[in-house]
Amino acid sequence: MPSNPLSHHFPRVFHLASLRPPRDFYPIADTPICLEIGAGKGKHALLFASQNPDKHLYAIERTTIKFGAFDKQAGMANPPNLTAIHADAIAWTAFAVYPKQLQTCFILYPNPEPKNKNQRFLNMPFFELLLSKMADGGQIILASNIGDYIDEAERLLTDVWQLPYAKRQIEPTSARTHFEIKYLARGELCQELIITKPSGYHTRFDETLPLHLSWSPSDEA
Repeated sequence: MPSNPLSHHFPRVFHLASLRPPRDFYPIADTPICLEIGAGKGKHALLFASQNPDKHLYAIERTTIKFGAFDKQAGMANPPNLTAIHADAIAWTAFAVYPKQLQTCFILYPNPEPKNKNQRFLNMPFFELLLSKMADGGQIILASNIGDYIDEAERLLTDVWQLPYAKRQIEPTSARTHFEIKYLARGELCQELIITKPSGYHTRFDETLPLHLSWSPSDEA
C-alpha cells in the first residue's frame, strides 16, 4: 500500500500478478522517454520522431498487420530516436517502464469500446499504473472523434482521477494518424484532452519497479 493518501478516487486495483512479459521482450534504461499506445501504422510516431530529435519515443502496436506496416516504414526511415514495439501496451508498460519515466504518452483515437465502458482507458485500473509511470508535469494526450468519449473522460478526470486537463479542438489540417485524416475529411469534430500529472500526485504504484526486475520464468508455473 502507498505511504501517502491516494490522489484519486478510483476504487478498482490493477492486478500485476496476472501479467506475463511480451514476446521478445527486452528491458530499457531508466531514462526519460515518450510513449505511444496504439501506434497503428506508425504515421504519428514517425512524424513525432522527426520533429523531436531530442526525445526518444517507444511506439507500441498490438495487431500484427498494422505493426508490420509500421515496422517497414520505421525500418526505411530509421530514426535513431524511435523504437517500434510489437506488444500489448499494458504488459509492456508494466514490465519495461520505471516510475516517473514518461514525459509524454500519446493515446490517439483509441477504440471507443461502445459495448464495454470498462475497457475505455480512464475506466481501466491500468490507468493508475500508467499515471505512476508519468513524470511530474508529464502529459497524456488523449484524442478522439467521439464526443461522448471525450465527455466521459472529462467527467472521470474531474470526479475520479482528480487531474487537471485542457481540451483542444483538432485543426482541420492536422494529419497525425490515418484515422485523424479520415475523420477530419468527413467533417467530424476531433478533440483531444491534454492531461497533466501534478507534482505530488500519488498512486498505489509509485514505488513499483518494472516487473522484469522481479519476474522469472518459474512465475508461469
